[in-house]
Amino acid sequence: MAKYTKTWRIGEYCKGGVITTEVKGTKITIIGKDWDFSTGSRKSSNQTNAKEWCRHDFECEDTNNYRDVSEILLDITTSYWCDQIIAWFESKDINLTPTFSRW
Repeated sequence: MAKYTKTWRIGEYCKGGVITTEVKGTKITIIGKDWDFSTGSRKSSNQTNAKEWCRHDFECEDTNNYRDVSEILLDITTSYWCDQIIAWFESKDINLTPTFSRW
């Protein structure tokens, strides 16, 4: 698997305003960051050095990875942005398909 990184400058619809997603091999990392106003308040401002306030790691092979990733994202941001970030993962061929089990 390749290495992908994307910074989502969401603003008021996200705790802290910034989410960075990283994929390295089979590891997914979701990082919540506080907006760094020293670089500007526009969405085009560089937020790569913003202060991290949370970091969550997941393995792509885990059976509950879709649920775990979506729970963390829903805690950080709205359902719209959660869907957008999961769609980005899927566009990079990262398998986050929901698994359903019978009781």
